[in-house]
Amino acid sequence: MELRTLRIFAEVVRQGGFTQAAKTVFLTQSAVSKAVRQLEDELGVTLLDRNGHKSVMTDAGEVVFQRALRILAEQDDLKTELAELQGLTKGMLRLGLPPIGSDALFAPMFAIYRRLYPGIDIHLVEHGSKKLEDMVRDGEVDLGASLLPAPDEFDWQNVRKEPIDVLIPASHPLADQPIIALKQLQDMPFILFDSAFALNPIILNACRSQGFTPSIAARSSQINFIIELVYAGLGIGFLPRLIAEQRVRDGVRHITLTEPDLSWDMAWVWRRGAYLPHAARAWLELAARFQHG
Repeated sequence: MELRTLRIFAEVVRQGGFTQAAKTVFLTQSAVSKAVRQLEDELGVTLLDRNGHKSVMTDAGEVVFQRALRILAEQDDLKTELAELQGLTKGMLRLGLPPIGSDALFAPMFAIYRRLYPGIDIHLVEHGSKKLEDMVRDGEVDLGASLLPAPDEFDWQNVRKEPIDVLIPASHPLADQPIIALKQLQDMPFILFDSAFALNPIILNACRSQGFTPSIAARSSQINFIIELVYAGLGIGFLPRLIAEQRVRDGVRHITLTEPDLSWDMAWVWRRGAYLPHAARAWLELAARFQHG
């Protein structure tokens, strides 16, 4: 049963005959009559009692007409809802955010996005990069913020690239240096993030490239706690400069890390070749404006 045939039949009933219905649906009278006959043949019942120029619905015709109205209304609602999604008057944006840097990078964007698209529901989750990549892969979020390089299965859009600074107690002999090489830190205990955080492999791989494996004094998912541990003299920490500059603490120095040149390269990732909802596309467009503006 085709929706087109149901619509023609409903129009015949509304208009009171084939001639006027033909004008409404922009078909010939014979085409309208043929469509109704096909519907009757398919259903195996007579829908219209044709008497000269008048057509009166049979009992079966009344049933089909009422059902047709509901079906056609559902179709119209579906088209309207899809149009609303494309026009971003409704829908959902599912984002995966990292615990590091989200406040600085994304909070202003949320305010603007909400103002532009007040009908979009925003669903947020917060995890380390590796977990967010898994959630993107499994379709649990539309976009996830992760560190580059991204796995080949993802498309990505750059967010921000920041150098990594060393956090060191102000009382340490190296604290007054403007820059510091990673190899100079090999005998100091490291305070790292939890294993799920993508910043850890960047630091540990860099240490291996410099010929040493650091001693790890502690791990934490809390930036402020790591800073306090550095202040207490437990070891040294590492933060992207953007985040480090927002968390100045008396007694803790931030020093530019060199040799090797390490960076925290954040990007939005999504499944390559997968459907990306309009709400997510709008978020990426806004993110691109932030990056270049």
